[in-house]
Amino acid sequence: MGSLGSRFQSPSPGSDEASEGTSTGRKHSYDCKKRKRNAPCDCESEHEEDEGLLDTPRRKKLKSTSKYIYQTLFLNGENSDIRICALGQEWNLHKVYLCQSGYFSSMFSGSWKESNMMEINLEIPDQNIDTEALQVVFGSLYRDDVLIKPSRVVSILAAACMLQLDGLIQQCGETMKENISSKTVCGFYACAMMYGLDSVMKKCLEWLLNNLMTHQNVELMKELGSEVMEQLIQSSDLFVMQVEMDVYTALKKWMFLQLNPSWDGPIKQLLADADAWLCKRRTDLCEKEPFLNTEDGASFSSVFKHVRLQYIINDLASARNLERDNILPPDWLTSVYKNQWFAMLRTEFDNDIGPQEANKEEFELSSMRCGRKLSKDGDYWWRWTGFNFGFDLLVNYTNRFIVFKRNTLSQPCGGAVSLQPRRHLAYRLRLASFDSRGKPICSRSTGYQLLTLEKDQEYVVMNLDSRLLSFPLYICCNFMYTSPPSDSRPDSSEQDITLRSVS
Repeated sequence: MGSLGSRFQSPSPGSDEASEGTSTGRKHSYDCKKRKRNAPCDCESEHEEDEGLLDTPRRKKLKSTSKYIYQTLFLNGENSDIRICALGQEWNLHKVYLCQSGYFSSMFSGSWKESNMMEINLEIPDQNIDTEALQVVFGSLYRDDVLIKPSRVVSILAAACMLQLDGLIQQCGETMKENISSKTVCGFYACAMMYGLDSVMKKCLEWLLNNLMTHQNVELMKELGSEVMEQLIQSSDLFVMQVEMDVYTALKKWMFLQLNPSWDGPIKQLLADADAWLCKRRTDLCEKEPFLNTEDGASFSSVFKHVRLQYIINDLASARNLERDNILPPDWLTSVYKNQWFAMLRTEFDNDIGPQEANKEEFELSSMRCGRKLSKDGDYWWRWTGFNFGFDLLVNYTNRFIVFKRNTLSQPCGGAVSLQPRRHLAYRLRLASFDSRGKPICSRSTGYQLLTLEKDQEYVVMNLDSRLLSFPLYICCNFMYTSPPSDSRPDSSEQDITLRSVS
């Protein structure tokens, strides 16, 4: 048989079985050759299938090392070499695991008396820390994953900061950022400020800038302190609904709630009750002093200073409301009236046709803030009321386009219209829609832009993708219609204009 026979030889069967195996092998080989013309050989496919099975991994759930360590060493406390006592509870732990904490690492490696002690009593000066938080934090040293409930994140963060666990601190910060809502934002902000989480503070402020006026909430306004409110009111990123007068109105309601925290009623009734309270106070106490100059109102002065009054006094009804409320000191309004009067004279006599050079700093400080809510898709035309130095700007939303139009004579307007061939403006348009917790679903921004418009000219500001749109849609705009006033003395041309106007 030679070498061919040796391939089929087996040490256990007899020679007859061997020869039978050989003939069987030949016959099988012959059958395979015959079948090649019609179909692939089964033995080859079976061989490939067997190899495939050998290379396929099999999953079997085993108890992981991490779970074993957590159960045996942390929960059961086996082979413990140190006992930690705090808040009336004890934990049998291990120094080798505790050294992951900067707090314990320095304690055990230095010349502290605790480095050789078998039992350590921890003093917990932070009232945010409780035994449940310590259980989570100590347990995190024995496992590679920790589940943090949003309702417990403040306590766990406090304990993690005390024990200097950077990884857990970071995880607490991410948990807070993912769970910001009207119920948590003030607490999270205060906590982040206490424990130095700047990214969480920034995220909370972003949420408040988007939601303070778009989704007014009585309980949230009660919680907001003066420091946070001041940051919101002075920001050009505040998502203003309607016009600047509504910023003043929101502050009036907030101030009323700060002084009357027991007030309970619907948001629609809040403004009427705030006005009635101010009126009663003026009548009963015979107060002639502006409210911010009184003892009760002095603490709110720093917040009201950031209202952009120059865009409130441009509307007659709004200016009358300011006078009636008697909240603001008269000298605040006097300086604003003077500045706006000179701005009007510049546009009328000095041919000020608007900002022509980028000045982002001035834009952020003093641009007009206004907004609009679009409840559903459709066609909308609107303008924001008030005297805008002859620049009658119409805004159109239609077919997912947002368009600016400079109106001169094609449509009626409520005030004087500039007939300058060209007018410039600086603007920024933002839009967003929000989920039930106030988190943006979609958002777009043009960024800071300079635009020149001729008479009745239209300009497409934004083209929106219908796949990303969600209603209601909130649109917020910042505008600057006039050039920033110059601090330098008037040049000769300005003096000539003054002389001509006098003559």
